[in-house]
Amino acid sequence: MSSSASGLSHIDQEQLMEKLQIFKIQGTDRHGRKVLVIIGKYFPARVISVEVLKKYLEEKIFSQLGEKQFSVVYVHTGVQRSDNFPGISALRSIYEAIPINVKDQIEAVYFLHPGLQARLFFATFGRFLFNGGLYQKLQYVNRLEFLWSHVRRNGLEIPEFVLDHDEELEDCPLMDYGLESDHPRTYASPTHDSPVGMYSMRCIA
Repeated sequence: MSSSASGLSHIDQEQLMEKLQIFKIQGTDRHGRKVLVIIGKYFPARVISVEVLKKYLEEKIFSQLGEKQFSVVYVHTGVQRSDNFPGISALRSIYEAIPINVKDQIEAVYFLHPGLQARLFFATFGRFLFNGGLYQKLQYVNRLEFLWSHVRRNGLEIPEFVLDHDEELEDCPLMDYGLESDHPRTYASPTHDSPVGMYSMRCIA
């Protein structure tokens, strides 16, 4: 994650986050609790400093949650490490800055469209980044249809690119496990005894 050397003032960074609507409190889960929605693709990790992010969350987000339990829906769709990922040290710093009462109020974290790399990352660093309590609340959700069993559908605004990606996963489920990319590529002709290769060709047809 960037420091103030990004060229944007603290005010500009706050305004950028507000404009991008990265964090939104909207809708409720199946138990009537508020839902904090985080759109990972919108997060401009290269230009937002840890200090500004922590201040923004404290003033704009945590203050709206009150003192009741809430759920988190983190939308990982379209996140690229070079653009949207703040880095391990930044994640740890941000997490440590979250007030204890807010951490305790988190009922569940629904991680939508995790992908293989994200699963491996949290399997490796999850317990280092977060305490055991929060790590145990993390639930991977491969499809939107499974999210609706936890969160009320009518209250959430899902970006179009998330809906499109969900449809792609339905057509090509190997993308979930890193066996098929969601980016266009050129494939060599599969051998007759390679079912994965044949499936890959079908997915891009």
